[in-house]
Amino acid sequence: MEPNPVLAYGRWIAETPAEWPAAALEAAQKAFIDTIAVSVPGACDPAARLVFATVKDWGEGPSAAIGTGARLAAPWAALVNGTAAHALDFDDNFDPAKAHASAVLVPAILALAEQEGSSGMACLDAYVAGLQILGRVGQGVNPTHRNRGWHATATVGAIGAAAACARLLRLDERQAGHAISLATSMAAGFMSQFGTMAKPLHAGLAAKSGIVAAGLARSGLTAGLGTLDGVRGMNRLMVGADYEHLRDGLSHVEHGQTLRFETRHVGEPLLILSSGLKAKRFPNCGSAHRAQDGILELKQRHGFGPEDVEAVHVRAPVSHLDNLMYADPRDSAQGKFSLEYGVALCLVTADCRLDDFSDEAVMREEIRAFYPLIHRHPVDKAEGEFPTEIEIRLKDGRTFETAVAMPKGSIAAPFGMEEYWAKYDGCVAGLLGPGESERLRETLAQLPRLASMAALMAVLAEPFASQSE
Repeated sequence: MEPNPVLAYGRWIAETPAEWPAAALEAAQKAFIDTIAVSVPGACDPAARLVFATVKDWGEGPSAAIGTGARLAAPWAALVNGTAAHALDFDDNFDPAKAHASAVLVPAILALAEQEGSSGMACLDAYVAGLQILGRVGQGVNPTHRNRGWHATATVGAIGAAAACARLLRLDERQAGHAISLATSMAAGFMSQFGTMAKPLHAGLAAKSGIVAAGLARSGLTAGLGTLDGVRGMNRLMVGADYEHLRDGLSHVEHGQTLRFETRHVGEPLLILSSGLKAKRFPNCGSAHRAQDGILELKQRHGFGPEDVEAVHVRAPVSHLDNLMYADPRDSAQGKFSLEYGVALCLVTADCRLDDFSDEAVMREEIRAFYPLIHRHPVDKAEGEFPTEIEIRLKDGRTFETAVAMPKGSIAAPFGMEEYWAKYDGCVAGLLGPGESERLRETLAQLPRLASMAALMAVLAEPFASQSE
């Protein structure tokens, strides 16, 4: 047993056999399908385009920048593709870390795999291993880290990406440990960037940092061993000076978030199976999804229309409502972080789709008219302690209520493969031609058996994003 988490995680990355349960590899493959699907329209987002415009002249390389026709050095491709993966906020969530894990891990792994000529199975292996370390680090600093305003996708994500890249490069335990440590020096990102272009950039920065950290470690660059739990480690600097008081006073633990870095049983349980990933049903902040699921459930069950509604009351954990900070959104980015917009969409249109998140769509008067009817009621409890409660009062005096503990797409209500492919089809429609869409789909289905990622990335390398101009 190694009590130092940097060394423990480095050893686990280096020494754990690539003998994962079939269910873990299937879950990893679904994460690749989902992330690549949302990256196709994400590559057309202004944030992703601006990132590409910035880095495109910094040097050619082996790795495709999705939808641009350009190939860049692996870190820059990961920066562009990570931004694209998170640009629409349609990518998955991972509860142990309170982070968007796949939007960081998949772009980092793909860019590095193109550089190294890695197989599809090696990429799935790197994903499972990287996700485990991403989760373990997240459990060591959360829930306080994120509750105090750090964007864990950017901070914990960079460390998880370094672990995945160290695994893909087959670093030894000391090198892998140094990669993890180096990534802590690149871990940054504030939740105050939500609703701006900087928010999806965080995923790109974390993906890029993972490749850089692992590459530096492979070259022999060393780093400190106290960067996670030392006197000036991540726990005390990015949780707070009261870290030990908070850790010792925990009375309720969710998602394994104990404010302790697990070093005795790093790989048990395997988090990709025990916690799972939350695939998104809607392309907006996941904190709104329980309420949106509840609205659609009540509409389907009771058959009322938007014209019948007098008031909507949403009781939800304060952390969820804090994420949904725009009560009167004015553009598409703010609309993604608005409870009012998500709920009103489900009331009026009985859906929430990609095309609902343009600046023009967010300002539709028929949607905005419902904002005064939607009332927030923050509850000072964690999400596992309190489900989102939705109460709808109709003009005829009837009242309907429901409570949603876990959204559609979570481990409690998981997507089947057919739902992943339906989401894929919706994402790529109009951007990939029928032939390209089918070829990419077939390649993704064969991911565990690919000798290299060349066939997969060949379709994504084409400049399909220009078709949306």
